[in-house]
Amino acid sequence: MFPHRNIHKYTWTSPDDKTHNQIDHVLIGMRWHSSVLDVRSFRGADCDTDHCLMIAKVRERLAVGKQAAQRFDRQKFNLRKLNEPEVREEYQIEITNRFSALENVNDDEDVNRTWENIKENIQTSAKRVWVCTN
Repeated sequence: MFPHRNIHKYTWTSPDDKTHNQIDHVLIGMRWHSSVLDVRSFRGADCDTDHCLMIAKVRERLAVGKQAAQRFDRQKFNLRKLNEPEVREEYQIEITNRFSALENVNDDEDVNRTWENIKENIQTSAKRVWVCTN
């Protein structure tokens, strides 16, 4: 299927080193046949066998899942507004108050729940200080 010199096509050599055959093949479904870019054999690999090493180059195509597409629906914040000293100071006070409340939380709490608390506190603080763009 791929144009190569004959020495890169055969995969088996007879014990007398005179007969060469193409007996090893790559099997792939019709759905993925266009993903195979190249297949050839390499004679120099020392595999301690009378077969040659075969290598197939395959293109991998990944699809973006629904969850990954939904991640971009998050709320956007106007970070330039934090350059204003009054807004920055108010945001810092709000964050400090919220994280001081998180210090009293039990250490045995689930890591995911702790992360959700941190995220929620940052977003709520940003909304209170009017950093949102929406």
